[in-house]
Amino acid sequence: MNKLELQKTANEIRKGVVTAVHSAKSGHPGGSLSASDIFTYLYFEELNIDPKDPKKEDRDRFVLSKGHVAPGLYSTLANRGYFPVEDLKTLRHVGSYLQGHPDMKHIPGVDMSSGSLGQGVSVAVGMALSAKMDNKKYRVYTLAGDGEIQEGQIWEAAMFAGHRKLDNLVVIVDNNGLQIDGNVDDVCSPYPIDKKFEAFNFHVINVDAHDFDDLERAFKEAKETKGQPTAIIAKSVKGRGVSFMENQASWHGAAPNDEQFDVAMKDLEKVGEALCQK
Repeated sequence: MNKLELQKTANEIRKGVVTAVHSAKSGHPGGSLSASDIFTYLYFEELNIDPKDPKKEDRDRFVLSKGHVAPGLYSTLANRGYFPVEDLKTLRHVGSYLQGHPDMKHIPGVDMSSGSLGQGVSVAVGMALSAKMDNKKYRVYTLAGDGEIQEGQIWEAAMFAGHRKLDNLVVIVDNNGLQIDGNVDDVCSPYPIDKKFEAFNFHVINVDAHDFDDLERAFKEAKETKGQPTAIIAKSVKGRGVSFMENQASWHGAAPNDEQFDVAMKDLEKVGEALCQK
């Protein structure tokens, strides 16, 4: 895909996020929207995957450590062809396979059940180590939140990954600056995030999470890095694309009502129309 196609795809993924959370009347739109461009680049450019064969042995693995942004992952998987986009409207409904957090047993394309914050990076490290021990070529990617990295287990995993030189591992931090209780630097500052990962022997790349040229450069650099795992610190905007959600901690875990849903979809339609004119 070229940059414009990726932007259009990311906008469709954001529409899916808003639609799913509105239909569920609960969920986490803020972080799903901030990570939508990251999801788009991963699933439409970076990952070695096949929606027709979700369990193929040599596929790259992805672990959503910040499991509450499942709406973003689900919308991406649906748009990538793992299951019907229409199913996004069943998010969190009784009997739906699209649960509030990712479930590897029931959702095609999900490599790890997640939701307990702080644990996903450890799982990804285990997958990366397994690949090394079995001489497999697949790579492992995990997305964590900047509030989530306040969890100590993140740093235990980082220490191990750096020590073992797991250069097949990429940890992405969605640095939107907000968590459920407010600004991350007010709650318990994780800054400077890049220096912390460097101290654990990571190769660190800082990027604009909404710039596909930046993302392309970062993931290419990660692949070329040998002897170190990579951490991509992606500066993002919480609620990206929806006017009243942007940079608002209150939209970390709240669903839009009918009126707000209409405004949000109009915002995203305008983005789509502008992209079509390019």
